[in-house]
Amino acid sequence: MAKDAFTEEEKKQIVNAIKEAEKNTSGEIQVHLENHCKEDVMDHAAHIFKTLKMHKTELRNGVLFYMAIKDHKFAILGDAGINNKVPEHFWDDIKEHMLSHFKNGDLTAGLSEGIKMAGEQLASHFPYQKDDENELPDEISFGKN
Repeated sequence: MAKDAFTEEEKKQIVNAIKEAEKNTSGEIQVHLENHCKEDVMDHAAHIFKTLKMHKTELRNGVLFYMAIKDHKFAILGDAGINNKVPEHFWDDIKEHMLSHFKNGDLTAGLSEGIKMAGEQLASHFPYQKDDENELPDEISFGKN
């Protein structure tokens, strides 16, 4: 199970990165982990995005970090609201940064730093509002495979 790829402490570190990134933004970040992805990773990430109802955020500013651990695939998917605002190569830059950690076997640092980088952009385009509510859970979601 993908759930077993991380220790409890590592899962806590990733969730803390989400909470920290969301402190300064109305944007929403979610992490979904599975072992296998049998189709195109971006297509599958889009399916997970919809399944998690990430497209339902008020400002369409959700970001999904998807990873198929055993297949060594991952994707970052931003909703329309954030994609209209970030620079053209933004997601690729984050992916490259994360990949450098993944190649060294440090999935936790890669995810945590990618989340932090996304959070910084979200904060600059979607600053935290006093009446902001956390529209999506911060906990990591796991696939069945």
